[in-house]
Amino acid sequence: MKKKFIISILSFFVLLGSIVLGCNLAVSYNGKGRVFDAAKDMTHNTYGVLLATSPITPDGGHNFYFDNRIIAADSLFKLGRIDYIIASGGDYRTKHKFGCDEPKAIRDSLVARGVPAERIILDYEGTRTFNSIYKAKKNGLNHLTFISQRDHNERALRIADHLGINAIAYNAKPSHIRKTRIKNTLREYLARVKMYMDFVDCAYPTVSAYENRTACDKPE
Repeated sequence: MKKKFIISILSFFVLLGSIVLGCNLAVSYNGKGRVFDAAKDMTHNTYGVLLATSPITPDGGHNFYFDNRIIAADSLFKLGRIDYIIASGGDYRTKHKFGCDEPKAIRDSLVARGVPAERIILDYEGTRTFNSIYKAKKNGLNHLTFISQRDHNERALRIADHLGINAIAYNAKPSHIRKTRIKNTLREYLARVKMYMDFVDCAYPTVSAYENRTACDKPE
Protein backbone atom coordinates (compact mmCIF):
# COMPACT_ATOMS: atom_id res chain seq x y z
CA MET A 1 0.00 0.00 0.00
CA LYS A 2 2.78 2.39 0.97
CA LYS A 3 4.69 1.54 -2.19
CA LYS A 4 1.66 2.31 -4.37
CA PHE A 5 1.20 5.63 -2.58
CA ILE A 6 4.83 6.60 -3.20
CA ILE A 7 4.56 5.61 -6.86
CA SER A 8 1.40 7.69 -7.21
CA ILE A 9 3.08 10.73 -5.65
CA LEU A 10 6.14 10.35 -7.86
CA SER A 11 3.95 9.91 -10.93
CA PHE A 12 2.08 13.09 -10.06
CA PHE A 13 5.26 15.13 -9.76
CA VAL A 14 6.65 13.66 -12.98
CA LEU A 15 3.44 14.60 -14.78
CA LEU A 16 3.45 18.08 -13.25
CA GLY A 17 7.08 18.59 -14.21
CA SER A 18 6.38 17.43 -17.75
CA ILE A 19 3.52 19.91 -18.08
CA VAL A 20 5.62 22.80 -16.82
CA LEU A 21 8.56 21.86 -19.03
CA GLY A 22 6.33 21.31 -22.05
CA CYS A 23 4.62 24.68 -21.68
CA ASN A 24 7.95 26.45 -21.37
CA LEU A 25 9.54 24.71 -24.36
CA ALA A 26 6.50 25.47 -26.49
CA VAL A 27 6.57 29.17 -25.60
CA SER A 28 10.31 29.50 -26.20
CA TYR A 29 10.08 27.71 -29.56
CA ASN A 30 7.14 29.88 -30.61
CA GLY A 31 9.15 33.06 -30.02
CA LYS A 32 12.11 32.08 -32.20
CA GLY A 33 12.98 34.70 -34.80
CA ARG A 34 10.76 37.34 -33.19
CA VAL A 35 12.74 38.33 -30.09
CA PHE A 36 15.70 40.61 -30.61
CA ASP A 37 18.65 41.71 -28.47
CA ALA A 38 19.76 44.61 -30.70
CA ALA A 39 17.48 47.59 -31.28
CA LYS A 40 18.94 48.15 -34.75
CA ASP A 41 17.62 44.74 -35.83
CA MET A 42 14.03 45.68 -35.01
CA THR A 43 11.49 46.58 -37.70
CA HIS A 44 9.12 49.50 -37.15
CA ASN A 45 5.80 49.30 -35.34
CA THR A 46 3.77 52.35 -34.37
CA TYR A 47 3.15 51.08 -30.85
CA GLY A 48 5.50 49.58 -28.30
CA VAL A 49 4.12 48.05 -25.12
CA LEU A 50 6.40 48.37 -22.13
CA LEU A 51 5.17 45.49 -20.00
CA ALA A 52 4.69 46.47 -16.40
CA THR A 53 7.07 46.18 -13.55
CA SER A 54 7.70 48.41 -10.55
CA PRO A 55 10.87 50.42 -9.90
CA ILE A 56 10.75 49.00 -6.36
CA THR A 57 10.92 45.30 -5.48
CA PRO A 58 8.32 43.79 -3.09
CA ASP A 59 10.85 43.99 -0.25
CA GLY A 60 11.68 47.64 -0.93
CA GLY A 61 14.84 47.19 -2.98
CA HIS A 62 15.82 48.70 -6.31
CA ASN A 63 14.37 46.87 -9.31
CA PHE A 64 16.96 46.73 -12.09
CA TYR A 65 14.46 45.00 -14.36
CA PHE A 66 12.53 48.28 -14.40
CA ASP A 67 15.63 50.33 -15.24
CA ASN A 68 16.56 48.05 -18.11
CA ARG A 69 13.07 48.12 -19.63
CA ILE A 70 13.13 51.92 -19.55
CA ILE A 71 16.52 51.94 -21.30
CA ALA A 72 15.24 49.49 -23.91
CA ALA A 73 12.06 51.47 -24.64
CA ASP A 74 14.04 54.70 -24.85
CA SER A 75 16.46 53.11 -27.33
CA LEU A 76 13.70 51.85 -29.60
CA PHE A 77 11.93 55.21 -29.57
CA LYS A 78 15.04 57.23 -30.35
CA LEU A 79 16.01 54.87 -33.16
CA GLY A 80 12.57 55.35 -34.69
CA ARG A 81 11.53 51.71 -34.27
CA ILE A 82 8.38 52.77 -32.35
CA ASP A 83 6.38 56.03 -32.30
CA TYR A 84 4.34 55.58 -29.11
CA ILE A 85 5.04 53.75 -25.87
CA ILE A 86 2.18 52.17 -23.94
CA ALA A 87 3.11 52.17 -20.25
CA SER A 88 1.17 49.30 -18.71
CA GLY A 89 0.74 48.45 -15.03
CA GLY A 90 -1.31 49.26 -11.97
CA ASP A 91 -1.44 51.77 -9.16
CA TYR A 92 -0.49 49.81 -6.05
CA ARG A 93 0.29 52.70 -3.69
CA THR A 94 -2.53 51.85 -1.30
CA LYS A 95 -2.34 48.07 -1.68
CA HIS A 96 1.29 47.23 -0.96
CA LYS A 97 3.84 48.61 1.46
CA PHE A 98 6.27 49.43 -1.33
CA GLY A 99 3.66 49.75 -4.06
CA CYS A 100 3.80 52.53 -6.62
CA ASP A 101 1.94 53.96 -9.59
CA GLU A 102 3.63 51.86 -12.28
CA PRO A 103 2.41 53.62 -15.47
CA LYS A 104 3.30 57.02 -14.00
CA ALA A 105 6.72 55.75 -12.90
CA ILE A 106 7.34 54.48 -16.42
CA ARG A 107 6.21 57.76 -17.96
CA ASP A 108 8.30 59.90 -15.61
CA SER A 109 11.39 57.77 -16.22
CA LEU A 110 10.98 57.97 -19.99
CA VAL A 111 10.34 61.72 -19.94
CA ALA A 112 13.49 62.17 -17.86
CA ARG A 113 15.39 60.51 -20.73
CA GLY A 114 13.87 62.84 -23.32
CA VAL A 115 10.82 60.92 -24.57
CA PRO A 116 7.94 63.42 -25.10
CA ALA A 117 5.09 62.88 -22.63
CA GLU A 118 2.53 63.04 -25.44
CA ARG A 119 4.12 59.94 -26.96
CA ILE A 120 3.47 57.88 -23.81
CA ILE A 121 0.09 56.22 -23.28
CA LEU A 122 -0.88 55.13 -19.78
CA ASP A 123 -2.61 51.77 -19.34
CA TYR A 124 -3.82 51.26 -15.78
CA GLU A 125 -5.66 48.08 -16.74
CA GLY A 126 -2.39 46.37 -17.63
CA THR A 127 -2.04 44.67 -14.27
CA ARG A 128 -1.42 41.37 -16.05
CA THR A 129 0.41 40.68 -19.29
CA PHE A 130 -2.71 39.11 -20.78
CA ASN A 131 -4.76 42.20 -19.89
CA SER A 132 -2.22 44.57 -21.45
CA ILE A 133 -2.23 42.71 -24.75
CA TYR A 134 -5.97 42.09 -24.81
CA LYS A 135 -6.60 45.80 -24.23
CA ALA A 136 -4.36 46.67 -27.18
CA LYS A 137 -6.35 44.28 -29.34
CA LYS A 138 -9.68 45.74 -28.25
CA ASN A 139 -8.37 49.23 -29.03
CA GLY A 140 -7.62 48.19 -32.58
CA LEU A 141 -3.85 47.79 -32.29
CA ASN A 142 -2.92 44.75 -34.34
CA HIS A 143 0.84 45.33 -34.72
CA LEU A 144 2.89 45.64 -31.54
CA THR A 145 6.43 45.65 -30.23
CA PHE A 146 6.83 44.25 -26.72
CA ILE A 147 9.52 45.54 -24.40
CA SER A 148 10.59 43.37 -21.48
CA GLN A 149 13.14 40.68 -20.64
CA ARG A 150 13.42 37.68 -22.99
CA ASP A 151 11.38 35.15 -20.99
CA HIS A 152 8.55 37.64 -20.50
CA ASN A 153 8.67 38.69 -24.14
CA GLU A 154 8.33 35.11 -25.34
CA ARG A 155 5.18 34.68 -23.26
CA ALA A 156 3.80 38.00 -24.53
CA LEU A 157 4.33 36.84 -28.11
CA ARG A 158 2.41 33.63 -27.46
CA ILE A 159 -0.49 35.64 -26.02
CA ALA A 160 -0.39 37.97 -29.02
CA ASP A 161 -0.58 34.96 -31.35
CA HIS A 162 -3.59 33.68 -29.42
CA LEU A 163 -5.33 37.04 -29.84
CA GLY A 164 -4.43 37.46 -33.50
CA ILE A 165 -1.89 40.26 -33.08
CA ASN A 166 1.26 40.52 -35.18
CA ALA A 167 4.09 41.20 -32.76
CA ILE A 168 7.82 41.26 -32.24
CA ALA A 169 9.78 41.87 -29.06
CA TYR A 170 12.89 43.68 -27.89
CA ASN A 171 14.80 42.12 -25.00
CA ALA A 172 15.81 44.39 -22.16
CA LYS A 173 18.75 43.20 -20.12
CA PRO A 174 17.94 41.21 -16.96
CA SER A 175 19.07 42.22 -13.50
CA HIS A 176 22.75 41.76 -12.77
CA ILE A 177 21.76 40.21 -9.42
CA ARG A 178 21.86 36.41 -9.79
CA LYS A 179 19.33 35.70 -7.05
CA THR A 180 16.82 38.03 -8.68
CA ARG A 181 17.30 36.41 -12.08
CA ILE A 182 16.68 32.93 -10.67
CA LYS A 183 13.54 34.08 -8.84
CA ASN A 184 12.13 35.70 -11.96
CA THR A 185 12.92 32.67 -14.11
CA LEU A 186 11.05 30.35 -11.73
CA ARG A 187 8.11 32.74 -11.64
CA GLU A 188 8.05 32.83 -15.43
CA TYR A 189 7.94 29.04 -15.66
CA LEU A 190 4.70 29.03 -13.65
CA ALA A 191 3.31 32.06 -15.48
CA ARG A 192 3.55 30.20 -18.77
CA VAL A 193 1.45 27.34 -17.41
CA LYS A 194 -1.10 29.88 -16.12
CA MET A 195 -1.17 31.46 -19.58
CA TYR A 196 -2.30 28.20 -21.20
CA MET A 197 -4.91 27.81 -18.48
CA ASP A 198 -6.20 31.27 -19.38
CA PHE A 199 -6.47 30.20 -23.01
CA VAL A 200 -8.64 27.25 -22.01
CA ASP A 201 -10.70 29.29 -19.54
CA CYS A 202 -11.42 32.04 -22.10
CA ALA A 203 -12.05 34.53 -19.27
CA TYR A 204 -11.36 37.81 -21.03
CA PRO A 205 -11.12 40.98 -18.93
CA THR A 206 -13.31 44.05 -19.34
CA VAL A 207 -11.17 46.82 -20.81
CA SER A 208 -11.72 50.45 -21.76
CA ALA A 209 -10.18 52.91 -24.21
CA TYR A 210 -6.70 54.23 -23.50
CA GLU A 211 -6.49 57.55 -21.68
CA ASN A 212 -4.71 59.15 -24.63
CA ARG A 213 -7.28 58.57 -27.35
CA THR A 214 -5.65 61.04 -29.77
CA ALA A 215 -2.53 58.92 -30.03
CA CYS A 216 -4.38 55.63 -30.21
CA ASP A 217 -6.75 56.86 -32.90
CA LYS A 218 -3.83 57.22 -35.29
CA PRO A 219 -3.87 54.50 -37.96
CA GLU A 220 -1.19 51.82 -37.61
